[in-house]
Amino acid sequence: MTITGGTENPGNLLRFGAKYNPLIRAGEYWRLIAPVFIHIGLTHILMNGITLYFIGQYVETLFGHWRFLIIFLVSGVVGNLASFAFSYNVSAGASTAIFGLFGAFMMLGESFSRNQAIVSMAKTFLLFIVLNIAMDLFTPGIDIAGHLGGLVGGFLIAYVSGVSFSKVNPIKRVIAGITLVLVAGALFVIGMRGSF
Repeated sequence: MTITGGTENPGNLLRFGAKYNPLIRAGEYWRLIAPVFIHIGLTHILMNGITLYFIGQYVETLFGHWRFLIIFLVSGVVGNLASFAFSYNVSAGASTAIFGLFGAFMMLGESFSRNQAIVSMAKTFLLFIVLNIAMDLFTPGIDIAGHLGGLVGGFLIAYVSGVSFSKVNPIKRVIAGITLVLVAGALFVIGMRGSF
């Protein structure tokens, strides 16, 4: 991207797959996943890379490789759907998927509330989520809808995928799966109606 025009050039971002509502409405649905893999500037990819490296180790250890991948990708899509529904800005970055990993930790804290180590980590990540969302509110250009969508998507898909070290309540898994489909569907419909 740097060679072909830069990672902060709006036209180049669109060429490589940034989220842009009119193009998604025109049928380019692949733009709901592609933004997870492109970033706007060196600082953006550096900060997301560092965050992903540290939290990713925990989530991948607790969920396993394939579940981690599913949580990451589904969270990214749900986050981009939320951005599609509630933000008109061009956006890109792995933040939607990273917030999904935070959501997965919230699921662990709820499901394994008797495990003090997990609860302690979940509380730490909850504080991190609150601080990040507070910063989002005062930072122009941040796609807060995408972050919140990724958080919800990660929380729900973590129930559906389950964990590598224990069983998750099957009723919760079914409810989370249905809720995830309904949330994703509702966000898509809202986005296609074109409020933003």
